[in-house]
Amino acid sequence: MRRIRIQAGGVVVTAVLRDTPTADAVWAALPFSAAARTWGDEVYFSTPVSADLEPDATDVVRSGELAFWTQGRAIAIGFGPTPVSRGNEIRLADRTNLFADAECDVRTLKAVRDGDAVSVERAG
Repeated sequence: MRRIRIQAGGVVVTAVLRDTPTADAVWAALPFSAAARTWGDEVYFSTPVSADLEPDATDVVRSGELAFWTQGRAIAIGFGPTPVSRGNEIRLADRTNLFADAECDVRTLKAVRDGDAVSVERAG
């Protein structure tokens, strides 16, 4: 089982990678760092990863699913409504590849502020 650790500001999220091409690409690029961006109840950040849109790509996710936005080369973690959500759904700005599942409550990311430092590394 491949696990990653994301630290954004003072918040830590660990996640288990799925068996997908995008998960493989993220794993191969570790470790990396970026600056957090926020958009409604979503934290996203740039990566050195390139990936193609996968057949099951989606713009609506469940809390705890980690997504990769192929056009922006960014990891997106939604934990509540965004400006494009309908009702209480978690709708991202575009279709994304789901590549990992958080092992904790990602709503803790609400504490992350735009510009906070983000680091992503392999977890033990």
